[in-house]
Amino acid sequence: MDIFTLAIVVSVAIFIAAGVYAGRSVKKLDDYFVAGRQAPTLLIVGTLVASVFSTSIFLGEAGFTYDGQLGPYILMPGVAVIGYVYGALFFGTFLRRSRAATMADFFGQRFNSHRVQQAAGMTIIVGLGGYLVVVTQGAAILLTELTDLSYFQGVILAWLSYTLFTMYSGSKGVILTDTLMFLLFCCATVFFVFYIIDGLGGIAQGIEDLTAVESKPDIASWHGTVGAGTEWPTPKDYLIWTLVVDMSWGFVYAVGPWQSSRHLMARDEHVVIRAAVYACLAVALMQILIYGIGGLINVANPNISPSETVVIWAAKNLVPGFLGALLLAGIMAAALSSASTFLSLVGFSISNDIVARKKELTLRYSRIAMFVTGIAVLLLCFIFPPNVFWLMIFIGTVFASSWGPVGFMSIWSKTITAKAAFWGIVLGFFGNVIPSALQYVGIIDLPSYFNPALIGTALSLMAIIGLSLKGAVSPEEREYRENLHRTPEIDCDLQKTRVTLWAPGFLIVYGCLMPLLLIKYYVIPYQTGVGQLLPDGSVDLASGEAIMAMLTAPLYIIMGLIVAKVVRRRYSPTKQGHSPAI
Repeated sequence: MDIFTLAIVVSVAIFIAAGVYAGRSVKKLDDYFVAGRQAPTLLIVGTLVASVFSTSIFLGEAGFTYDGQLGPYILMPGVAVIGYVYGALFFGTFLRRSRAATMADFFGQRFNSHRVQQAAGMTIIVGLGGYLVVVTQGAAILLTELTDLSYFQGVILAWLSYTLFTMYSGSKGVILTDTLMFLLFCCATVFFVFYIIDGLGGIAQGIEDLTAVESKPDIASWHGTVGAGTEWPTPKDYLIWTLVVDMSWGFVYAVGPWQSSRHLMARDEHVVIRAAVYACLAVALMQILIYGIGGLINVANPNISPSETVVIWAAKNLVPGFLGALLLAGIMAAALSSASTFLSLVGFSISNDIVARKKELTLRYSRIAMFVTGIAVLLLCFIFPPNVFWLMIFIGTVFASSWGPVGFMSIWSKTITAKAAFWGIVLGFFGNVIPSALQYVGIIDLPSYFNPALIGTALSLMAIIGLSLKGAVSPEEREYRENLHRTPEIDCDLQKTRVTLWAPGFLIVYGCLMPLLLIKYYVIPYQTGVGQLLPDGSVDLASGEAIMAMLTAPLYIIMGLIVAKVVRRRYSPTKQGHSPAI
């Protein structure tokens, strides 16, 4: 057994043991579904980040930047991850007030409709079930690259690794193992990236050398590789595509079930806000490291195939064996953490949201539903061919169109009705899935401005507005929404508020520092390499790369100021009993 296999085996064994240990404290459904609603900030940050990081990031997206899209992936100002922040402020805190068991259960309570709950539950089952298949396949690919296991054996082993403790321990095991995995892959990634960058002569030298890679001349530009042989005929097409995808993923981070459901486990609303901000910063920084190293590996070897194995190749060839093994164990941990989250959410929806029960739900029934869910996912892994990156992009944006409008309007609209919510979810889902599927198989070819996520969102909004105008909100729905806007007295605490206000401060600091770092370590080396510096040797701040780099400042500074304002007004001890408007 080589060091790579040993590292993965040991780490997986530790995670399974931790999950089983956590399962021993599961005594009631609240423990199983929402971890007793007592999770502190660290555990919520850990599960938020770990559940979004998987093989799709380390393999699919790192391969995407390696193929030619390093520039835009590094320079884009975090439009997607900022969704964590506005999602927590304007949805997540209210979700926690509901004390629902699942996300779909919240929609059912909010609209006093089991039909709405069923619609939301079905989107979770189909969407996250598909995502779980992708993640499991990614873990299997990793295992086959590192061991003598066949793809079939890799799928079986990956499936067993996360199914065992998830079925037994539920959310308590998931958030504990997620946090352990988060710490592992973050530390491993940092050491791995800095070792490789040091070997390339530093960040600036690596970027400058990258511009000389003849096979990928535009990889470090603001738009990356476009034109013949790509999905984007022009830089404009790529810009539209990436903005739509990033904004869609922003809604996913804000209201998507595997992200916003974590808020149901938080100890209080201050934990929800703090964890969302810190998760935003952690994901933004980790993405820069992973995307950056994915592209920079071209300097060492521009001919790795398939590109999804670029990080695996680097772990085996560019760093010492121990560090490479640590990183690969971290990637495996990221895959298992996401898989355990998806399995738990799909299993919870099957047991809690789909069938109108006459008897009270039990732990035993929930665990059986989880196991049956796992079996179905295992079978699907062998039916569908793996395509880690594009399936991840497709499945993720489904929740932006089907849940985004309904999610925020369930909190902030006084007129949205149960019928409008139901059809908003359904049309948003199919309005995205159908054109995405037709485009994926090559039957249609949509321009970037007709992205399926936009089509689904538009259909959802039209259904909500049209049906709400024709219907009436019931007294039960109105009362439930009004109760959601009553800030819990326990959260109107001066000391808690002071601690929470550190979080938006970090957003502002990030917004001030990151443009300067990008200009110094990315834009200047890039312009040096391609000969775009001004005649006096200074940076050209009017270039696309410089403009992209500077956009981080207004986005994060403004978001930080908004968070600070909302926290002060909402949780001031003199403002008890309501949630003031902005």
